[in-house]
Amino acid sequence: MKSTLGHIKVLDLTRILAGPWATQNLADMGAEVIKIERPIHGDDTRAWGPPFLKDAEGNETRDSSYFLSANRGKKSVTCDLSRPEGQELIRALAKDADVVVENYKVGTLARYGLAYEDLKKINPRLVYCSVTGFGQDGPYAALPGYDFVFQGMGGLMSITGQPEGMPGDEPMKVGIAISDLLTGMYATTAILGALEHRHLSGAGQYIDMSLLDCMVTVNSYMAINYFLSGNLPRRMGNAHANMVPYQVFRCKEGSMILAVGNDSQYRSFCKVIGRDDLAADERYASAANRNRNRAILIPQLAEMLLAKPMAEWVELFEVANVPCGPIYDMQQVFEDPQVQHRGMKLSLPHGAGVQAPAVASPLRFSDTPIEYGRAAPTLGEHTDAVLADKLGLDAERIAALRAKGVI
Repeated sequence: MKSTLGHIKVLDLTRILAGPWATQNLADMGAEVIKIERPIHGDDTRAWGPPFLKDAEGNETRDSSYFLSANRGKKSVTCDLSRPEGQELIRALAKDADVVVENYKVGTLARYGLAYEDLKKINPRLVYCSVTGFGQDGPYAALPGYDFVFQGMGGLMSITGQPEGMPGDEPMKVGIAISDLLTGMYATTAILGALEHRHLSGAGQYIDMSLLDCMVTVNSYMAINYFLSGNLPRRMGNAHANMVPYQVFRCKEGSMILAVGNDSQYRSFCKVIGRDDLAADERYASAANRNRNRAILIPQLAEMLLAKPMAEWVELFEVANVPCGPIYDMQQVFEDPQVQHRGMKLSLPHGAGVQAPAVASPLRFSDTPIEYGRAAPTLGEHTDAVLADKLGLDAERIAALRAKGVI
């Protein structure tokens, strides 16, 4: 079966999450992704457990859930980039690559002769993407950084969490490494854009991706709210800054999410709860007025929604096309009929001889559907095959490199 990116070869020099997430997207679309890892240790996230994948005998492997989540479909090759022999191997692989993705500190690969300026001399068509915390220039460029830092610096934590004065009102991070994942998605988009430009121009180019840039960007409408009003956005718990009612409400049994996005949905909502008067009231009839008068409206709605269990309200609102839903834990997510229908949980063969769980890509193509081959590779699983097939190294040369600790 044909694939979207089956003609693309990617040399993956990334670790942790943002870079691997980008290259996993490319692998999902059929690109050949060769992941370069440190001998012995590999990607840092292999050790970020427990939990770890267990082999057929029930023993823990070296592969954590974190690593498995971002590296499926890749080939693992061990190579010490700090050694001249390792650098030569990377240059040889880059000569035939379409894309290089790396997330070393600014200047590190330049010291090894592996920067974009070095590799484009041997491969002018190369698309080279660097992923760093702060970007390649500016006063913070040399600093390291992790997701948590960028959730804070990028403004996300200032608008996430309970309002000031409420119990537990400290700024709150998102429950996943959102800056890494979003940067990975932006990097994927940028790489595909550069490949399309190369299709027309014949030339590759350099991409500078910054986690901080991406977090600032995804402030989106909250940033524009600030620019237009001059008012600093504040933490609002589960409420929305612009839409009302758009938050979590307690019910007689359980809680539900209500996400009314326009005036028509609001009128339908009011009809379901038996309060057409709240739809006719000029103070609440428009989205803007509901926002201005939320302090009066929300307590009335909260009292009404306590009258029935969550499941009953959800059924009634769904019939009336009012956006709503339950709050699931992870078990309930993958038990949901829609999630199951969409095949979001995968089971993929792993080098340890077992099946490894995975979460499917959300990308759905009509003509080039994603084919899931294998789970994330074991450390160095493909070293010998890649060096032999791609570079023509014989068994003796490979053994010599391994004995010297290069691979």
